[in-house]
Amino acid sequence: MKKILMALSLSLAFGVAQAADIVDTAKAAGSFNTLVSAIEAAGLVDTLKGAGPFTVFAPTDAAFAKIPKAKLHALLKDKAALTKVLTYHVVAGKVMAADVKPGAVPTVQGSKLTVSVKAGKVMVDKAHVTKTDIAADNGVIHVIDTVLMPK
Repeated sequence: MKKILMALSLSLAFGVAQAADIVDTAKAAGSFNTLVSAIEAAGLVDTLKGAGPFTVFAPTDAAFAKIPKAKLHALLKDKAALTKVLTYHVVAGKVMAADVKPGAVPTVQGSKLTVSVKAGKVMVDKAHVTKTDIAADNGVIHVIDTVLMPK
């Protein structure tokens, strides 16, 4: 009986230790609280927990803090505008940093992001990529320092 209980507790412990999706990975990082709240407000949680794969250029809480409070508050209340902004940060497929090439990249929102390299630093539109290749089981997150706004 003791062996059965030990085997059961081990299998339960290992069963919980699985890879996290984009949303759970962002939550666990602790520096994307505003992004996660925005994803929830836009109703995109199920999408970003889906099979994907997705590449997300994820603005940090500090990036969201650059937006004037009144403008950010209004954006969070406007589901259509918020969805447009958030899906502009998402590219279909899992694109690791080593595979990124300068040029126009189509987003899930429909517009294109411009990826460039300036002084050895990767930029997406006007945002600097500060960390790359945060793996999730349904894609990858690249951290950016500015919230991107579709044209």
